[in-house]
Amino acid sequence: MPVDRDKALGASMGSREGSWEVDDVILYHLGVGAGVPATDASELEYSYEKNLKVLPSFVTVAGGRRPRSSRESAEGFKLPGIEFNLAQLLHGEQDIEIHSTLPAAAKTKTESRIADVFDKGKAALVIMEGVTSNAETGEKLYTSRSSMFIRGEGGFGGPAGPKAGNAKPDREPDGVIESKSFPQQALLYRLSGDKNPLHADPEFAKMAGFDVPIIHGLCSYGITCKAVVDGVLGGDTTKVARYQARFAGVAFPGETYQISYWKEGDKILIDVRSKERDAKIISNAAIWVRA
Repeated sequence: MPVDRDKALGASMGSREGSWEVDDVILYHLGVGAGVPATDASELEYSYEKNLKVLPSFVTVAGGRRPRSSRESAEGFKLPGIEFNLAQLLHGEQDIEIHSTLPAAAKTKTESRIADVFDKGKAALVIMEGVTSNAETGEKLYTSRSSMFIRGEGGFGGPAGPKAGNAKPDREPDGVIESKSFPQQALLYRLSGDKNPLHADPEFAKMAGFDVPIIHGLCSYGITCKAVVDGVLGGDTTKVARYQARFAGVAFPGETYQISYWKEGDKILIDVRSKERDAKIISNAAIWVRA
């Protein structure tokens, strides 16, 4: 199934309308571990409508009718110039830019396009970009970029693309934050939109090669975001200007996320491992701090 990079590059994927309400924000926050302890004042800012703030990573599920995962995105439309088998699709990286303070409720409009296509030899790397604005005011809210690896579709002669950035420094981290996931983490997070049975059905998980269902990659993305916002930025969600991460491995419900961070100028570099298995979960991650 050849890749026609010239046809794909910059192709518009159209626009879509969406919305979210206060309850959508709270449900997402609970799905990434907010509300523990339940009466803590700072946790109530995530889990109670009074003084509710919005975690930047919420934008990965925001918008109501938006696709909830790279797999669902592929099922929802055809990619111009790119044909592929869904079984070969992997969500490799996620990158969000926050342009304005995120409201607790909004009606939105998102313009999507194929931002780039790279040839990784054994795979094609497709960068999907969506720019979301407030539908009522026109104010640009955020830009989201998802990197999709399509195995077996490389070798089409395109550029290899940039090397992975955000490498962790060769020194001890400035701090390590531990975040304990809970046994029903994936079951709760899936209510924000990604109903892939890999995260709920033990039989399906076994067919995919896992002993038990795994936590969504974007849930790990949100758990990490919350840990850094709370542990490094004093709980100020508006300080996050951009957040990039690479999905380096899987996490299982009940595991402890060991989140190491390094402060480098206006950037916080992040590396995440499972404490119990000493296995990678997220790598090459960074949060840019707004001045």
